[in-house]
Formats: sequence, structure tokens, C-alpha cells
Amino acid sequence: MREIHIDEIISAVEKLCIDANIILPDDVKREINKYYETESSPLGKEVLKDIIKNYKIAEEKNIPICQDTGFAVFFVKLGQDLKIVGGNLTDAINEGVRRGYKNGYLRKSIVNDPLIHRKNTGDNTPAIVHYEIVPGDKLQITFAPKGGGSENMSALRMLKPADGVEGVKKFVLETVDKAGSNPCPPIIIGVGIGGTIEVATLIAKKALLRPIGQPHPQPEIAELEKELLNEVNKLGIGPQGFGGTTTALAVHIETFPAHIASLPVAINIQCHVARHKEIEL
Repeated sequence: MREIHIDEIISAVEKLCIDANIILPDDVKREINKYYETESSPLGKEVLKDIIKNYKIAEEKNIPICQDTGFAVFFVKLGQDLKIVGGNLTDAINEGVRRGYKNGYLRKSIVNDPLIHRKNTGDNTPAIVHYEIVPGDKLQITFAPKGGGSENMSALRMLKPADGVEGVKKFVLETVDKAGSNPCPPIIIGVGIGGTIEVATLIAKKALLRPIGQPHPQPEIAELEKELLNEVNKLGIGPQGFGGTTTALAVHIETFPAHIASLPVAINIQCHVARHKEIEL
């Protein structure tokens, strides 16, 4: 059985936190540039120009793309033939976050008590960690910092099976229209359909990690993604809410088997600063 020491994990997570908050993924940059060329609104075009300028400055100056450096969200695939030595994996991830947010001069945004005292933890922990046990002896860690503005505009609805495709479309369009400028469009829309209440929300967030331009493998779902993107961009919200034809960069749908009596649908909205980075140890 292969072994990996927590010190290696801590260092890797620290670097992930810093890099992901500075460098926008290539697929996101490509789409922003593509929509800059097609945006019909002069003001919307200027906003997209500023967004492009912003991510270039972040890379050149080695500074965060956005002041909201997010809740530290991780998706971890742990090989069943890998042994973690020297400590606890979750503790190692949190220590990496602690160091990354300190050494990267990233804003700490987490409060320990969400309702009463709301005192900042001071180091952006605890992280949210989703684990999956997989074959092999590797450790794959995906970091996706999630800002509060876009997360606040996300939604869940327990539809009836009879609501079907039209019910899902109506829910997505209502949610995006209600969100307006709040999630800093152009946005990426993750839609989770099926499972239970917690599975729907989880796969909606995971949908945001799919590379833009990669459609769902099921043709009917891929077609629904295209249709929803087209309809969302007809809402006229535009870049940063100033109007235009670029409200969303992508709609990504993920599905999971559902109970015969249920059709849960979750929508997780991501701002144009769609940060995520993955490593394998």
C-alpha cells in the first residue's frame, strides 16, 4: 500500500489556495473573450473588457482576481489503496487552507457561528470537504473557492415529477432573473437534478467544475443545457447587470437517480470568477 505524509498534502493545499485565487482557468478565460466579441451592448462590452483586464492584472501582479476569496470548498477523491500517514487528512486540508490564506494574503471570510455571534475564525477554516473513495493509490484534490455573492443567489426546489422539463426550465429562469446583478454576471449555472435534497445541491455545485464547452454526455440533457443558456442570455441582465446579451457563460446540468415521487432540483450559481484548480498526489 502506497503512503503519503500529511506534510505533502498541507503544502499542496496551501499552493492550491493561492494559485486558484489568482489564476482563472483557461476555459473560463476563453469563454469571457468569446462573449466579449459577440456582446451587442456597448456598455456590456466595456464591462467584459474590464473583466478581461482584471484577470490579466491578477496574473501579472500575482494578486487575487476578486476580493472575495471564498469559502474553501474541496472535492477529494481518495484512492482505497492509499494510506495517509502523520495525521488526519481533514486536519491536513484545513492546515493547508490556514497557511494558504495567510501566506497568499487572501481574505478570511468565515464566521464560526452563522447566526448569533458571527465571529471570524481568522484563517478561513473550516473548509468544506466532500470525499469520494475510488480505486487506486492516488489522492486527487480539487479546490473551488466559492464567493458569498453568487452562493447567496443559489436555490433549491422540490418539484413534482409531473413538472418535468418545463418545470426545471421555469425554475432556472426564475432563479437567474431574480438574482439579477447580485452574483456578478456573466455567470455559470450549475443545475443538479435528482437524488435527495442534499444530493441535488451537491451535484449542482460539482456541475460548476465541468470545463465550459464540454456538454453533458446524454444528448437530451446537452440540448437542454444549450436551450437554457440561450434563454438565460435573452433575459437582458448582461455583464454585471448593466444589460446586454451575456448573462451566462454556460449552463451545466448533472443528474442522479430519483425516487418515483420526487424531482428535486438545485441551482448553484457561480460568478464570472469561476475559480477552481486540481492536483493529484
